[in-house]
Amino acid sequence: MDEAFELAQQVGRALQKKNWLLATAESCTGGGVAQAITEIAGSSEWFDCGFITYSNASKTEMLEVPAALVAQHGAVSEEIAAAMSEGALANSNAHVTLSTTGIAGPGGAVPGKPVGTVCFGWSRDHATHSERRVFAGDRRAVREQTVVHALKGLLRFIENN
Repeated sequence: MDEAFELAQQVGRALQKKNWLLATAESCTGGGVAQAITEIAGSSEWFDCGFITYSNASKTEMLEVPAALVAQHGAVSEEIAAAMSEGALANSNAHVTLSTTGIAGPGGAVPGKPVGTVCFGWSRDHATHSERRVFAGDRRAVREQTVVHALKGLLRFIENN
């Protein structure tokens, strides 16, 4: 069984136990997390919506990420991942959210942010956790690893909140 599918099933069970809804805010994964989740029959019981905010403007318009924050830290930063996750929470009916923003490649690297750099955010009420990872491989591999890591992180976040 596909790892993302298996993790999405686990996420669904964890959310159902708490009677929570999930929303996603994705950039570099282009909806890959939401796709893994909606592969699960019955996910409409625990999945509210997904935001695909690929451009900086859409992050600001749809998720209320301050443009000044993007200018200060860059779109691929823990600060933006946190703001995306918090924006998804504020603009949905979800109880918990996750976000992804990164450089899947092959281009886009900048000093200090090589290809494969991805930042994640998870939010619930007034709690937000963010982190940065660097994944190896081509564009597809980076995106696949990002989806898996986002779901694993979400499971941990649900358990701790």
